[in-house]
Amino acid sequence: MPLSYRDILKQYWGYDDFRGIQREIIESIGAGHDTLGLMPTGGGKSITFQVPALAKEGVCIVITPLIALMKDQVMNLRRRGIRADAIHSGLAHDDILRILENAVFGGVKLLYVSPERLGSEFFLKKLGHMTVSFVCVDEAHCISQWGYDFRPSYLAISSIRKVLPDVPVLALTATATPLVVQDIQDKLTSPLRPQAPKFNVFRMSFERQNLAYVVRHVSDKEQQMLHILNNVGGSAIVYTRSRRRTKEIATMLTAAGLSATFFHAGLDNTEKDHRQKAWQADRVRIMVATNAFGMGIDKPDVRVVIHADCPDSIEAYFQEAGRAGRDGQKAYAVLLFNGGDRLKLLKCISDTFPAKDEIREVYNHLAYFYQVAVGSGYGHVFEFPIEKFCHAFHHFPTRVLSALKILNRAGYIEYKEEEDSQARVRFCLERDDLYRLRDNPPQEDAVIVALLRNYSGLFNDYSYIDEAFLAEQTGLTKPQVYLTLKELGRKRIVDFIPQKNIPFIRYLQRREDGEHLVFTPAVYDELKQRYSERIHRMIDYATADNQCRSRMLLHYFGEESRHDCGHCDVCLDRNDADDEAVEEATRQIMALLADGEPHHVSDLHAISLPYPPIEAALRMLVNEEVVIDDDGLLRVSEA
Repeated sequence: MPLSYRDILKQYWGYDDFRGIQREIIESIGAGHDTLGLMPTGGGKSITFQVPALAKEGVCIVITPLIALMKDQVMNLRRRGIRADAIHSGLAHDDILRILENAVFGGVKLLYVSPERLGSEFFLKKLGHMTVSFVCVDEAHCISQWGYDFRPSYLAISSIRKVLPDVPVLALTATATPLVVQDIQDKLTSPLRPQAPKFNVFRMSFERQNLAYVVRHVSDKEQQMLHILNNVGGSAIVYTRSRRRTKEIATMLTAAGLSATFFHAGLDNTEKDHRQKAWQADRVRIMVATNAFGMGIDKPDVRVVIHADCPDSIEAYFQEAGRAGRDGQKAYAVLLFNGGDRLKLLKCISDTFPAKDEIREVYNHLAYFYQVAVGSGYGHVFEFPIEKFCHAFHHFPTRVLSALKILNRAGYIEYKEEEDSQARVRFCLERDDLYRLRDNPPQEDAVIVALLRNYSGLFNDYSYIDEAFLAEQTGLTKPQVYLTLKELGRKRIVDFIPQKNIPFIRYLQRREDGEHLVFTPAVYDELKQRYSERIHRMIDYATADNQCRSRMLLHYFGEESRHDCGHCDVCLDRNDADDEAVEEATRQIMALLADGEPHHVSDLHAISLPYPPIEAALRMLVNEEVVIDDDGLLRVSEA
């Protein structure tokens, strides 16, 4: 008899029962219905696809954008005895083929892939031979142009529905407005089954009763940060928008005697893993990071998340702030804000959506840079050294990148930020010849041994390698490993292709004259309007001082709350203000009665304060027998 969903949960995760809407989502996708689950950070999204994947026949295809998240979840699943694997850009072709063959023959229950992989004909061909239980689209908001984190690669998911038209889809997200929720369903509906039943949509309340949202308007953010971290104990995350600032802030905190490190996408994978594990194991208390950190990180006891810089959308803020207090205990999400943040956010609009004529100018300058004539260039691919380009044509890098993304959306070029970003190695010698080598320097022998121990297929094909990992294995520094590999390459012992981080540009159609480029409303005007709205809603949240922060966030995501949270900065300030108003009302009542004569209760209307604090003050004075209320006549007690 097959195990029930609850039995699977107990056997592999040790939990007695599901939380929130987990069961409803699992039963819906298990019954073969297209399903959309909206669950805030910490709501237990992964359980909703991992449990039914084990219950159903075949392999579950999990589409997720982050390699680090794939690796982390695959490692955790394997630790529980679950057959899981991932296909990502760091794998050699032989490894990818092996994993796909295992999935075809039933050796994998959960297969993680990036959305870019769905554009591969080789992958789609293999997919057609698999028994697929269902497809899970994680971070599903990335498919919506109306969302804050639109990724064009997610649009390729429609291709998987053409190959597997009858396989149900489970879409999951932690942040989606009502407009994005509808767009996700529209984009993921099978093009071969347009009349299929609509998605079953399950919403978990986004309210976090244990999390206090706080905005602090400060000029000296570093001092405020120190004040908060010295007064709120436990694990912490500090978010900033700049890689450079992560190091600066971590250095400042360390100098102040706090345990801190930093994290951003520019660090090599080994260093990222080392720092992440140190923080998760509480060997380091504070992680200072860009938004590259946190997605999929399972650390429930974060007590405070501080935003040193203001995010450009409420969605991003809510997701990052929600990493605090996932254990249900009291936690804080603090946004440090000042006038400079407002100006930076408004500048983001013009930086993200340069004027159309400026985009046309970038397009023309690309043609001059590569010497592509009008009417030619279709299909041509070029490396794009952005600093050299900007220096040659006096552009700002941020605006060039934005222009390229808009040209990409408009279909004129394809722009990819990193291609073949990892180093690759292949042995030039046969294995027996390698063993006959003599008198190599110790560093070369150490690197050769580390390559043989940690990477397979090096005698047949190139394999991606991690120089930082090799440095760790050999006791050398990363520069020493690089120089050793270069020397082994010179000796023709290996063929070494160094790491490259140069983006590339591909012309998707023949080059036009820039003045003839067309940017439709869907490519430019509508997206700019939505982006501007998100910026202004973020500014409204940061500057408002008259509405509960939690209610503002819930309203943004289409959820209405009838009560204030009671512990955000606005609610606490309001409570303090109420106490002050009651104290002032008490003083004025006693002043009115100071003449010793009885006064009718209607005389209190002369007090220039709102009625609630006057009523509260009078009730307190009467209860404490300081004032006598004799059928509407008030006087001071003689006792």
